[in-house]
Amino acid sequence: MSWHTDERTAEVVGLIGEIIGRVNQEYERASGSHQLTPVQAKALGMLTYKPLRMRRIAELLQCDPSNVTGIVDRLVARELVSREPDPSDRRVKRIALTERGQEVADDLARSLDFAARPLAALTPEDQTVLRDLLAKLVRG
Repeated sequence: MSWHTDERTAEVVGLIGEIIGRVNQEYERASGSHQLTPVQAKALGMLTYKPLRMRRIAELLQCDPSNVTGIVDRLVARELVSREPDPSDRRVKRIALTERGQEVADDLARSLDFAARPLAALTPEDQTVLRDLLAKLVRG
């Protein structure tokens, strides 16, 4: 059966689209308050827990690595990130948040609570099931 004729699948796809729309709107709003583009804000968020290679940032942003160079250049100019040698291969650069970048990333995370509120209404077990189902969809 094609998803076009499967009402449940169409509903799920519609809900995913609605979530994507909300995510994009929230990133637009939050990033603007810091004079960042949404993609710059997303890049900062990716770096919250650990420095990443530029190639990995490109994969996560689903863009060409050459685009990441420009994004990172602008974040470096604002002193939000720095380039550092990768300990496992000093020819490769990792991108890390500066102290100022961490402050901005933390503020962005606080302002992007659109998902936290509805998720808080779910039980921890429901959150785990949702996470696992989403991971299964992402892995295809």
